[in-house]
Amino acid sequence: MSEDAVVADAIVVGSGAAGLTAALALAERLDVLLLSKGELSAGSTAWAQGGIAAVLDEGDTFEAHIEDTMIAGAGLNDRRVVEFVVEKAPAAIERLAALGVPFNPGETVSERFHLTREGGHRARRIVHVDDATGWAVQQALERAARANPRIHVLTHHVAIDLVTERHAEGHGFAERRVHGLYALDRASGRVRRLLARAVVLATGGASRVYRFSTNPDGSTGDGIAMAWRAGARVSNMEFNQFHPTCLYNFRVKNFLVTEAMRGEGGILTTPDGRRFMPDHDPRAELAPRDIVARAIDAEMKRAGLDFVHLDMRHLGPAFIEAHFPTIVARLRELGIDPTVEPIPVVPAAHYTCGGVLVDRHGRTDLPGLYAVGEVSQSGLHGANRMASNSLLECLVFGASAADDILAQIDEIPPPPPVRPWDESQVTDSDEEVVVSHNWAELRRFMWDYVGIVRTDRRLERARRRVALLREEIDQYYSRFRVTPNLLELRNVVEVADLIVRSALARKESRGLHYTTDYPGQLPEARDTILYPSRP
Repeated sequence: MSEDAVVADAIVVGSGAAGLTAALALAERLDVLLLSKGELSAGSTAWAQGGIAAVLDEGDTFEAHIEDTMIAGAGLNDRRVVEFVVEKAPAAIERLAALGVPFNPGETVSERFHLTREGGHRARRIVHVDDATGWAVQQALERAARANPRIHVLTHHVAIDLVTERHAEGHGFAERRVHGLYALDRASGRVRRLLARAVVLATGGASRVYRFSTNPDGSTGDGIAMAWRAGARVSNMEFNQFHPTCLYNFRVKNFLVTEAMRGEGGILTTPDGRRFMPDHDPRAELAPRDIVARAIDAEMKRAGLDFVHLDMRHLGPAFIEAHFPTIVARLRELGIDPTVEPIPVVPAAHYTCGGVLVDRHGRTDLPGLYAVGEVSQSGLHGANRMASNSLLECLVFGASAADDILAQIDEIPPPPPVRPWDESQVTDSDEEVVVSHNWAELRRFMWDYVGIVRTDRRLERARRRVALLREEIDQYYSRFRVTPNLLELRNVVEVADLIVRSALARKESRGLHYTTDYPGQLPEARDTILYPSRP
């Protein structure tokens, strides 16, 4: 093949906890290509503050963790998957500790790790590294990956589309299978063919489809959109989690104020000091995120507020500084001292609970294609993800997908010759402003019409606007050479369409999907599954 083609045993797209876990496990026997569209640490894992949920305390049980997860997920979870993940959680923590993740130690001789508590959990079961767990996990996994000679890292490569049998030279009646992907090399501007026997999507979620989000800029639903275009089903895209407490600050648009602050006793108040969560749920600040986010949204709309307050002052300066040093330092840089004043917060899009439909091994509908972590809909989260189950899902499913690939790799044929990327009919863009304007319009109407509280009328407005934008973006895509911004915009409008279609299909309020047209809950919990037309 020509110089634009790279062949490996397996390709992992995404370099957060899910992707790195899968790559490290695969590299025990295989040559792995690890793809990141920015630096390895640019994804959501490094931003995670709270921790990882696992049953590690003598007074806690697997059954309690399972039941808490099912309750938070409004009964839509697949109980078998929840059991599978919860029971593998302690081993996942041990693997990270062996890699050097410096989890906070317990406060007594009998406690190996310090455990905190977050919303939805009946017990203390969150293992953490101060208030920067994700960063510590990311750094440990990165060190291991860079030290592994069988992992070839490609940073600053933007995935475009999956390579299937349709792209093989003279494919005829070839078996339906994923053989790799086309990716844009930011440095050279060339589109490369990256080929392998198995591809693992670990590209994260799509919260950047919304105007306000806690996520990094790269959370644009790339893997979901690529899998859908290739012919894989997606599920439960209407369940978009809005984190209740994102910092309200014009200088910083996406700074998350960890759930653990409420877990350790922080209270939510209106600016005049009135505590309001007990009026909305008996669990108050420890209710699941969807309930807390809706409560904040309701209080803001009722009183015309721009934000509410998260108040920690009653816990004392020493406690706050000891438990949340990273957050305290950053807030003080912004002129906010949480030891002497409350923190202004608003809800923001945080997590995509739906995604590419997978089984317990991360397998999608397409042979050769796996999806792990936030890009997937595994059955773990149901209608609402419980706090600190996200990194856990990445660790468990990253390892499970790798095990499945290793078990059958010898039976999978090598990828066939694949056609190069064709740029013969396109030119460089002379109207890049179209991309930026469409970005802004899409994210604004998704926030206004497909946000925390929905109606069919708002969703229909969003559906019409998505259709118009898709037409414009498709025309632009067919005329001009691809750029990173255009590729992300193409994916975001695809995901926006999937979210709106899924939301319109659900005629009830369940978990993260709340509509005033159907405020009740149907007696049977069913997944929303969208079926693509075969390309």
